[in-house]
Amino acid sequence: MKIGIPLFQGKLSAHFGHCPEVAMVEVDLTTKTILNIQVIPTPPHEPGRFPGWLRAEGADMVIAGGMGQRAMDLFRQAGVQVIVGVASDTPEVIVGAWLTGRLQTGDNGCNHDTKETHACGSTNA
Repeated sequence: MKIGIPLFQGKLSAHFGHCPEVAMVEVDLTTKTILNIQVIPTPPHEPGRFPGWLRAEGADMVIAGGMGQRAMDLFRQAGVQVIVGVASDTPEVIVGAWLTGRLQTGDNGCNHDTKETHACGSTNA
């Protein structure tokens, strides 16, 4: 299984759609271990592009701080499970917590359903 983690300066990015790179974390669900982490640059941001791109990179799941509802729907349509509301930390810590059932989630910090500035700092103008 591969988990995509959007990154900014080596830690989970608050806004998936504007992250400069993604950590692709390969895990073994039987042994609950991280097998490999590969950091890859993201393509230029275009609405609706990331879900298909990340699925093509092998992601089965994404773990993010925040993401708009449309993006979440597109990920799910592409067969990628979505977890949002995760606090910023390194991919190793986040995926390790998920593997052991200790991953804490909160509010989706990036719900772009209204035209205002969000916790991620982006606007939906």
